[in-house]
Amino acid sequence: MTLTQTRTQTTPASTTDRRAYLLVFEGDSCRTVALPDEGELFIGRAPDCAVQVEDQGVSRKHVRLELRHGLVRVSDLGSHNGTRLNGRLLGADVVLSAGDTLTVSDCTLVLYCGARPASLQPTLSPKAFRARLDAEVERAMAYERPFCLACFRFTGSTAHVESKLGPALRLMDVATFSDDTLLVLLPEVEAEDAATAAGALAAALDDSARAGFARFPADGTTAETLLLCARQAVEAANAGGLEAAPARTLVMGKQRTVLLADPAMLRAYELLERLAKVAMPVLVLGETGAGKENAAYAVHHFSARNAGPFASLNCAALPEGLLESELFGHEKGAFTGATAQKPGLLEQGDGGTVFLDEVGELSLAAQARLLRVLETKTFTRVGGVKELTVNLRIVAATHRDLSAEIKAGRFREDLYFRLRAATVVLPPLRERPREIALLARHFLEAARHAPVGISAAAMARLVSHPWPGNVRELKHTLEFVAATVPDAVIEPWHLPNELTPPTAGKAPATTGFTPLAEEVRALELKRIKEALAACDGVQTRAAELLGMPRRTFVLRLRELRLNEQQ
Repeated sequence: MTLTQTRTQTTPASTTDRRAYLLVFEGDSCRTVALPDEGELFIGRAPDCAVQVEDQGVSRKHVRLELRHGLVRVSDLGSHNGTRLNGRLLGADVVLSAGDTLTVSDCTLVLYCGARPASLQPTLSPKAFRARLDAEVERAMAYERPFCLACFRFTGSTAHVESKLGPALRLMDVATFSDDTLLVLLPEVEAEDAATAAGALAAALDDSARAGFARFPADGTTAETLLLCARQAVEAANAGGLEAAPARTLVMGKQRTVLLADPAMLRAYELLERLAKVAMPVLVLGETGAGKENAAYAVHHFSARNAGPFASLNCAALPEGLLESELFGHEKGAFTGATAQKPGLLEQGDGGTVFLDEVGELSLAAQARLLRVLETKTFTRVGGVKELTVNLRIVAATHRDLSAEIKAGRFREDLYFRLRAATVVLPPLRERPREIALLARHFLEAARHAPVGISAAAMARLVSHPWPGNVRELKHTLEFVAATVPDAVIEPWHLPNELTPPTAGKAPATTGFTPLAEEVRALELKRIKEALAACDGVQTRAAELLGMPRRTFVLRLRELRLNEQQ
């Protein structure tokens, strides 16, 4: 039985279940073993062990668990290979506490639930809590298990809340106080049950508490991201209210949807919405691909000009000789090839908004003419003498440091001061980890036109990548994956090579198996090479030999890096 199949059968329905369990992970399987309220049980290979494991590295009777008065005490029975508790070799008998992990050879056992004795304190120091959270992320990643991180704010004293905390938690739950904030780690809580679990806990502690929660892996795959999301959620909650980690889906017309979750991005778009109400130029700063055009369109969308046109020009995409013509237009005969009068971008944007992307690429002459437009709302076409008047708003963007460009003599200081009347900075995607998760799912589902899953390990690879091309690079990557991977769940080995190191996504060595997707990839690589060799490198003929559409064949060449070898 696979881990995925077992998971849905073994996860308890809610945090109010007071039974105690061991989650047993052996090879690729997972099962639960209920623990008695009192008594003892053994872990080992012997048939009479309550937890029987097949691993030959486990002794016949390897570990004893003794349950008395709600406490679970673990003893190693002189096993040959020893027992590890939370990664450290177990020596003397130890009382297990909230979510401790036992390792016997290649088998892992996690204490799941149970009533918490009054003598066992649920709170840890902030440092110990962070260590436990890091360990839970590592375990959840390795075994594809869910958990929830809840955050609470109280108006009363923490002592009053702490007195109610122990009975409200399961044995594996842990908590910490930081000033007026309570953080609670709730392992083995599914994403769909997170709101119920956090809400029940808030009701048990203080009805007037503000509560928020974040979920692994839906809201993040690192401790830092989950802590940020949980704290964001509690900030957004009202007294007595419960909020998930905040996110905003901004739909601007039929073609533009922006997903926001990072605090800096949420604040940036709130600022853009306010700036849209006043008539001043806006300068958007950020790396290439970070979403500057969407930010510019938001200014247009929220303004009184939204019924007018939105005209955009990438100043870096045109040679200097054509740029002024595209921006200001030209008269017939203004230069060789000007066979007719042509309105420029400024005329096209009259009554609306003009977006100048990479404005730092404008020549000094074009900068002088643009400055005049900002000051007088007038301009002349290239080769013309008639002065034209326009009613528009200019939003500019650049990835360059314009202050450095001014010092180097490549950008006019007076134009800079006019453009930067209102400045909005967009952080790069690598600093917005939760948005990576949201955007990845959005791009996959938009490309597939159907829900697509992403495993926690694959999501971790996406989040850890620096994304030098930002959102644009992420979008292209996920569209490529959607086109080339038919599976319903994206795994690490499905991702392009630059995102997945050679050892990532492989099955554990103890299973003796290679993931089927990797075997299929190797076979496909071999067959495509053979077909290309048989057809002297002619891709169309090679695709026909394999019975594959040429477009799909070319996509596979790119993924397998064979096009670089042609």
